[in-house]
Amino acid sequence: MISLKDIHKTYRSEDVAVHALRGVSINIDRGEFLAVAGPSGSGKSTLLNILGCLDQPDEGTFTIDGVDMVSLDKTGRSDYRRKNMGFVFQSFNLIPVLTSYENVALSLSLLNLPESQVREQTMKILSEVGLEGLEARRPGRLSGGQQQRVAIARALVKEPAIILADEPTANLDSVTGESILNLMSELNVNHGTTFFFSTHDPMVMDLSRRLLKLHDGMIVSDEKRAVS
Repeated sequence: MISLKDIHKTYRSEDVAVHALRGVSINIDRGEFLAVAGPSGSGKSTLLNILGCLDQPDEGTFTIDGVDMVSLDKTGRSDYRRKNMGFVFQSFNLIPVLTSYENVALSLSLLNLPESQVREQTMKILSEVGLEGLEARRPGRLSGGQQQRVAIARALVKEPAIILADEPTANLDSVTGESILNLMSELNVNHGTTFFFSTHDPMVMDLSRRLLKLHDGMIVSDEKRAVS
């Protein structure tokens, strides 16, 4: 599904060059549930940004389902991202003046779908993530865990091929974090959606079915394992 080969990325500021990624190569199959871990500055965020078409590599090839993402222009990458990718962030990034329903439905409205389809898909996914009855609440009246569930529903509602989650448990207590991870694992199995996490959280690493470790912009280990 996803292939990155010999990816390099360097950031420059005046006379300083930061080599964020140094020859990273990964193949990711559809439906994987994987995490990338490593110390601050190891290249996790850069890798996530490239996978999410938010940034471009300096060198290397990057394809998704055979589509050459490096050759797409900014508009092409934005269109692909909007239609095929979902994002979950540690800070939730919900729109505070919108209800749970409206935050989730907005993703579909941007695709110009009929209102009846928007409502059906939005209500279905809100129920699936355990928010039935909370559709009319704004983020300020939801707990952290409930807000993250809204964010997950927003990411999933358009049925993307991949969801990129940047430190999704960082602002949650351990019990809520575990609940959110179990929910995402269940959704991964039920929907066949690929989940890719960037994390420092040992719990995310333990529950992932594939764990990549980055150090100084290079993959130092790639472990696949069965998780009960």
